[in-house]
Amino acid sequence: MTNNPEPIDARTQDLIDGYLVWDNHSCMPLRADDHSFLPQLAQFRDAAVDIVSLNVGFDSVSWENTLPMLHSFRDWISKHDDEYMLVATLDDIEQARNSKRLGIHFDIEGASALNGCLENIEIYYQLGVRWMLIAYNQNNLAGGGCQDEDSGLTEFGREMLDEMQRVGMVICCSHTGLKTTMQVMEHANQPVIFSHSNPAAMWQHKRNINDEAISACAETGGVVGVNGIGIFLGDNGATIDNILKHIDYLVELVGPEHVGIGLDYVFDQQEVNDFVKENPHIFPPEEGYAEGLEMLAPPAIPHIIQGLARLGYTDEDLRKIMGGNHLRIAQQVWK
Repeated sequence: MTNNPEPIDARTQDLIDGYLVWDNHSCMPLRADDHSFLPQLAQFRDAAVDIVSLNVGFDSVSWENTLPMLHSFRDWISKHDDEYMLVATLDDIEQARNSKRLGIHFDIEGASALNGCLENIEIYYQLGVRWMLIAYNQNNLAGGGCQDEDSGLTEFGREMLDEMQRVGMVICCSHTGLKTTMQVMEHANQPVIFSHSNPAAMWQHKRNINDEAISACAETGGVVGVNGIGIFLGDNGATIDNILKHIDYLVELVGPEHVGIGLDYVFDQQEVNDFVKENPHIFPPEEGYAEGLEMLAPPAIPHIIQGLARLGYTDEDLRKIMGGNHLRIAQQVWK
């Protein structure tokens, strides 16, 4: 965290102890032979997070790296099953929490990981992938990215959505262009999420989403997970105050039933900053990426909850935002 938050008070601690806490997106290095950062997942456990979604691939990384990453992460989790647990079912979520282990499932950022093969969706689902987004900043075989000239949802994209719905995988529109996003919302017959996106009305950035997209997400029954990346929160300000303002805006717009947490914390920050600088076509410098990405780390989560409580949020509203909304999506979609 870039600010100095107050200690956690008794009410917040009671909320954390009593309700499910779920961060719907975090990123480890995508190097299958490197487990050196994985012990840092303890940051989530120390912050009393119950469930986290761990990224295993995005469009700018070869699709051939996805299966090795899944096998690598699954192997590490199985060897540390006293502290961590792969969650694949609703019962697993409850079991992980009751046993005080961090529950982990996986996500994929963009359809390029399919390599044009819809059958890969079920394979990824069986290996623990529980959501996948359409396109990562740039256009791909399925649709348009938010940093590109959005070409819209393709026929392959529609078939992809149908297959995701069949197997029980959640559809995500973070990093996706507005035209494609709205077409996804029209096509889907299950809740659609933004796993880690912030409202553009609070800070203008192509990665942020406008009110039209937020409202369409809510109309599907979906959830917007607010991220902790400084350039998306405002002027590279990765602070508790900034993220509270974004959450509060979303709640005012669509209600607490459609808001959650997806910090998008990257554990190897040197790697991500180097990658951003080396790929200006994906991360345009004029959009602020070249500044280096400040971000809120997992220990910020209890302070976010405390900040919302002090803004007057009820216990029931906090239950939903902390993780209840992500759980509801799992209940509606997972199979």
